[in-house]
Amino acid sequence: METLWFVLVSFLLAMYVVLDGFDLGAGIIHLRAARTDDERRLILNAIGPVWDGNEVWILAAGGTLYFAFPLVYASSFSGFYLPLIMVLWLLILRGLGIEFRHQVHDHLWTRFWDTVFSVASTLLAVFFGVALGNIIRGVPLNQEGYFFAPLWTTFTVVPESGVLDWFTVLFGLIAFFTLSIHGSAFIAMKTAGDVNDRARLIIRNAWWGSLICSVAAVIATWSIRPELFHNFATYPWGLVFPLAGAAGIAGIWYFSRQRRDKQTFLASTMFIIGMLGGTAFSLYPTLLHSSKDPAFSLSIERTAAQPYGLEVGLAWWILGMALATGYFVYLYRSFKGKISVPTDGTGY
Repeated sequence: METLWFVLVSFLLAMYVVLDGFDLGAGIIHLRAARTDDERRLILNAIGPVWDGNEVWILAAGGTLYFAFPLVYASSFSGFYLPLIMVLWLLILRGLGIEFRHQVHDHLWTRFWDTVFSVASTLLAVFFGVALGNIIRGVPLNQEGYFFAPLWTTFTVVPESGVLDWFTVLFGLIAFFTLSIHGSAFIAMKTAGDVNDRARLIIRNAWWGSLICSVAAVIATWSIRPELFHNFATYPWGLVFPLAGAAGIAGIWYFSRQRRDKQTFLASTMFIIGMLGGTAFSLYPTLLHSSKDPAFSLSIERTAAQPYGLEVGLAWWILGMALATGYFVYLYRSFKGKISVPTDGTGY
């Protein structure tokens, strides 16, 4: 049962990165792909019907983690208190950037909130990548299962590392380039004309950054925590995840040059799922690794809730996810196809 809940938490996090990832990416490229006010409105209207709904998945992931592995939830939210507060403020600023820009019809006003939206989206992508890097590298957990991580210490990988070091920043760069691609692919799929052309160009440029940083991250992980590759040797079927990731990034290269926007977006989705799936597979059964002493690490067996609660909760989880999935299918089908800037004053 603990393994099932580990898979469910991993699934929800992957869904969040795939769905909210493309509107984070749209924010990253907002000031580069769009040059005029109408073009910026076009990008905002592309994500407008779904951006806030996509954030439901991070709430679902956090709620599921709290329910299934309460000690990991408590440890993570206490140890990463400052970074999480920063993420919360960035989420708030990003929402304000979207909702406030059209409240006053003034160039300086809209330009300011467009910049807030883009900068907040960029920093969020980097912070989420840094968070993944911390999970892979490990945190200074003590015997009681708690830790405190400052923003940085020596900027090197040591047992008492802060949130930021060269290793976690590398993962922040991966997230930046990967979500730039993902957001550009979505915007290219939803738009035409100049915005479509610029989004495709961003994909081709960001692809190199994503590829180089991803290869560097694999090499760095091998040198820092080689035990993470043991699961692939023990259970070779897990190689499906890195193979899917490799196929996804190759597909981005191929389909973007064929100007097949939908297939490029699907390839980007495959790359993200393969990358995150491979990470979860390599971490199992550890949820949070201790850089001080592996014996202090938080595993699924050590931190899981009581079996009865997990069994009862599964039924409610399935019901809740069925309702959420049905809503999202309806939402995305309702707003499928290319979009244009509304001329009746509606939209962003």
